[in-house]
Amino acid sequence: MKQTELKLKESDRLVLRDLCSKGVHVAREVNRAHVLMALDSGAPEAWICQVLGLGRTAVWRTRAAYREGGLEYALHDERRSGEPRKYQTDQEAEVVALACSAPPGGYKRWTVRLLTAAAQRRPGLGGVNRETIRQMLKKRM
Repeated sequence: MKQTELKLKESDRLVLRDLCSKGVHVAREVNRAHVLMALDSGAPEAWICQVLGLGRTAVWRTRAAYREGGLEYALHDERRSGEPRKYQTDQEAEVVALACSAPPGGYKRWTVRLLTAAAQRRPGLGGVNRETIRQMLKKRM
């Protein structure tokens, strides 16, 4: 199999050396930096895969990303959108305000189950579950 060569810019080499030797970085970024430095030095792909414990496609994609968008594009993942929030900040504030209010009659304090039952009776929070209430409280308190 013919290996495609990759030559890094001198400034990129310095950035990669610093990334691999200093500080705390995401493992994927460090692996990609090692791949780029190994390709730059002319190491065979099979050797890179074996030493770093990566598949060939990881090496190919890292090389292609460097050629397409440069060093930053090759090292870092693109931001992912994720699932949109189900409950907005004002609804979370409503749950926190409920937790700060007096508990229902016959109880000394709010429990997550009591808060869930009370929140489900409010408009806009009808489908909220116990775990969501717990996460809202953990984040705010």
